[in-house]
Amino acid sequence: MRASFSSHHHHYQTQRSVTMVALAALLLPVFFPGLFSPLGHASPTLFSEWNAPKSRHLPLLMGALQRPLLDEQESGLWSPLPNQGMKKCDASTDKRVLRKKSNGYVQVFLDGGLNQQRMGICDAVAVAKILNATLVIPHLEVNPVWQDSSTFVEIFDVDHFINVLKDDISIVKELPKGYSWSTREYYATAIRATRVKTAPVHASVNWYLENVLPVLQSYGIAAIAPFSHRLAFDNLSVDIQRLRCKVNFQALSYVPHIRALGDALVGRLRYPSRIGDGKEPGKFVVLHLRFDKDMAAHSACDFGGGKAEKLALAKYRQVIWQGRVLNSQFTDEELRSQGRCPLTPEEIGLLLAALGFDNTTSLYLASHKVYGGESRISALRELFPLMEDKKSLASEAELAKIEGKASLLAALDYYVSMHSDVFISASPGNMHNAMVGHRTYENLRTIRPNMALLGAWVGPISNRRSGRATEIDNGKSD
Repeated sequence: MRASFSSHHHHYQTQRSVTMVALAALLLPVFFPGLFSPLGHASPTLFSEWNAPKSRHLPLLMGALQRPLLDEQESGLWSPLPNQGMKKCDASTDKRVLRKKSNGYVQVFLDGGLNQQRMGICDAVAVAKILNATLVIPHLEVNPVWQDSSTFVEIFDVDHFINVLKDDISIVKELPKGYSWSTREYYATAIRATRVKTAPVHASVNWYLENVLPVLQSYGIAAIAPFSHRLAFDNLSVDIQRLRCKVNFQALSYVPHIRALGDALVGRLRYPSRIGDGKEPGKFVVLHLRFDKDMAAHSACDFGGGKAEKLALAKYRQVIWQGRVLNSQFTDEELRSQGRCPLTPEEIGLLLAALGFDNTTSLYLASHKVYGGESRISALRELFPLMEDKKSLASEAELAKIEGKASLLAALDYYVSMHSDVFISASPGNMHNAMVGHRTYENLRTIRPNMALLGAWVGPISNRRSGRATEIDNGKSD
């Protein structure tokens, strides 16, 4: 009898345990959705969204919120930059007619996000010119973080691209049938004589002439992969440098639907709720807030989330980069002193407030998915209640073509950024570099934070309005 009871009791306990485990499994996604988000997406997680760190600079935040408003006319924040006497650098001095006989076809496979790929496209055109080769429209790889399979022709106006460069190089949309075998899949399966995989970072002109030209002459085609940052900036002819500028600032135009949506967003920022009332267009700032999960993890900096946040970001580094992140060998203090830590939403908000922007400023937030979600940007929103982004300005129908496509969303942010009165980035990176160069070319006001000086965080940022902590770009890109 006792044995029977014991057996029955054990069976009941086991069944009860199984039931509890099953119930817990069902409820976990409800209470902790961040645990089940894919690691490849910079979405809010248990360690950031649910346990968002409190303000790390509360006295500064309170001071900024209580400060009287400045007279915008007296502050000079919106004043157009004076003419610097510089000339645009895209006109070639080479009057020779494009040579008819090409040495062959050059293919490039571009890694990274949109702005890194944009730089790669400029280099690809330059390399094709150096080699007197025909460029095949570049192949854009799918980045493991952004997960966007959009092609060149889905992002850029390919006919405009070819037409603008028709006097500089020959470009084809696809290879002729005789070379149709030269694909990404072909090079992924074995070592191929037509693939060049040893191009060093910032390779010289001579390297291409000595290593790639012979491949072209032997096979009629050369596929260069990887190709990120594979052409030097120094010791190049003036015409090659100018060709790079021509590609970046003239040839690379986004597809019409991106430009149309961008124009609509710019109009809504300049005329909020008052289109057609006859008033002067308003001004706006674009803040590029590069505070995605991959940026936070790759920086290896401390953002105030405690041990849980450190463990979560360390795990992300291991999954995405197998732990091979240079910054992880340094302390947070060392990283900040070297200017390697991106500013948090709160910190960039305080910097903008210190410069004189306030709660009447129209601010456009150019970002992907902020690590920590809405709670992470609450201080920024408190400082700038007129803050908007593409999702708040556009309808679902307007965003339907680009929703879930990181490269197209980034293209929209780039377009709006180029039409803003002021641009600032919260961290160095490819978007920052692309914007500084493009806006310098157009003589547009750009704020470049001194990341190393801000990392030290010496003294109240609200008292550093014009001196040491920032440089308001005067049209020169260092």
